[in-house]
Amino acid sequence: MARFAAVTLAAITLACVAAAAHNQPASDPQAVAYAAKSVAAMTGSTTVSDVTLTGSVTWTGTDTGTATLKALGTGESRMDLALSSGTRTEIRDVQTGVQLGQWINPNNVSGQFASQNCQNDAVWFFPALGSLSLGPNVVLSYIGQESRNGGTVQHIQSYVYQPNPPAGISPTFQQLSTMDLYLDATTLLPMAITFNAHPDTDATTSLLVEVDFSNYQVISGVTVPTHIQRYQQGTLMVDVTVSSASFNTGIPLSVFAVN
Repeated sequence: MARFAAVTLAAITLACVAAAAHNQPASDPQAVAYAAKSVAAMTGSTTVSDVTLTGSVTWTGTDTGTATLKALGTGESRMDLALSSGTRTEIRDVQTGVQLGQWINPNNVSGQFASQNCQNDAVWFFPALGSLSLGPNVVLSYIGQESRNGGTVQHIQSYVYQPNPPAGISPTFQQLSTMDLYLDATTLLPMAITFNAHPDTDATTSLLVEVDFSNYQVISGVTVPTHIQRYQQGTLMVDVTVSSASFNTGIPLSVFAVN
């Protein structure tokens, strides 16, 4: 508990300093405290700079195979699914200073994500490298304690502050980057995150995405969700059972380059 208190105090201090430096709204101290404790519950004494998760996967309920999920920091992620129908890849990349995304289908047809689909957490499958880590310009709010899926959770909301946003744009950058994070009220491990995706040609239409985390296991000192399910509009799209995890292996930035 003493270590949690130290982590929490440091996180609150850094959040306040960052907000003052950028004139951004301050995060709710209670939300920052819960976020810091959640990251500590996942990572313990390990500082995670990159992660690789591997395991089995089912895509859209029928297509099965293996999954490799990689992340570097909070801005780079890559999902490679080796399925019976072929390889499916999704990449998020911020190394150019602009949030980018790319998809590659089994038939090798590829395309870039629309900008409205690049404003939420790039590392959606490993929440210790998401909004809970209070990345650049992230603002956290505490919504409250709630009941969810038969359990009790602490509900936190995040968005990314944009200085001097253009006027008259809808949806706003804040709306596009808003995420809801649900932490188990006892362990503070993330149980779910939700956010909105959008059609490439219509940023005003919202498609609810939910990622559920369960069956946490300690692997190399890090508490990892070994069952990860991503839904869109209530349909289970990606169902991953993690069998191995590695950390801080020095994944090169080139792995996440968007072409």
